[in-house]
Amino acid sequence: MREELLPLFPLPLVLFPRTPLPLHIFEEKYKEMIGEAIATHTEFGIVLSRDQGVVNCGCTATVEQVLQRYPDGRMDILTVGRRRFEASELVEGKAYLQGRVHFFDDEQFEPVPMDVRQVALQGYANALKATGQQAPEPEWDDPQLSFQLARILDDADFRQQLLTLRSERHRMQQLADYFPEYIVRWRHSEHIRSVAPHNGHGRLGGGS
Repeated sequence: MREELLPLFPLPLVLFPRTPLPLHIFEEKYKEMIGEAIATHTEFGIVLSRDQGVVNCGCTATVEQVLQRYPDGRMDILTVGRRRFEASELVEGKAYLQGRVHFFDDEQFEPVPMDVRQVALQGYANALKATGQQAPEPEWDDPQLSFQLARILDDADFRQQLLTLRSERHRMQQLADYFPEYIVRWRHSEHIRSVAPHNGHGRLGGGS
C-alpha cells in the first residue's frame, strides 16, 4: 500500500469529506504549513487531538479561500474536507507535524435501508429544530450523505467513529440511533445552563 508524507494539523475536532471548516491560523508553525498549502495547492491533514496525543485517522483539507490576512501573518481561511486517511507513522523534521499516510474510502456499498434513512433524516431535522442551529443545506445527492448530516454534531468522539467507518449503511444506522440521544443530552445541558446562574447566590447555611 503506497504511503504519502502529509502535513498534519492536530485540532480538537473532526473534519468530514466535502464539508467546510473555517480556521484562524495564528501559530508560526501553522502559518508556515498553511502558507505552503496555499502556494502549492496541496492538502494537509486534520487529525483529532486528545490529551494523550493525536489519533491516527483523519481527513485532508484544502484551502478554498483566504478570508483575511493580518499584518502579523495571521490568517482567516476557509477549508474543505477532502479524503480520509490513516497515519502509520509520525515524522519530525519540520516545525509542524507530518505523517506517513495511506488514503481509504468506503469498502462496503450495500444500499441504506429506506427505514434507516428515514429515521436518520427525521433525527437530523429534529436535532436542528431542538438546538436551533442554522446549518447549510446538506448535499442530498452526496453518496455519503451521513457526513453531511453529522456536520451539526459536536461530539468529537462520535464524529471520529463515523469517520473511520467504511460503510454508508453503518454510518446512517449510527446516526439514526444517535440523534435521539443527542437531543436528550442537549436539552439536559441547556437546562443545567439555564438554572446554574441562579445557584450559589443565597446565604450559606450553618451560620448564626
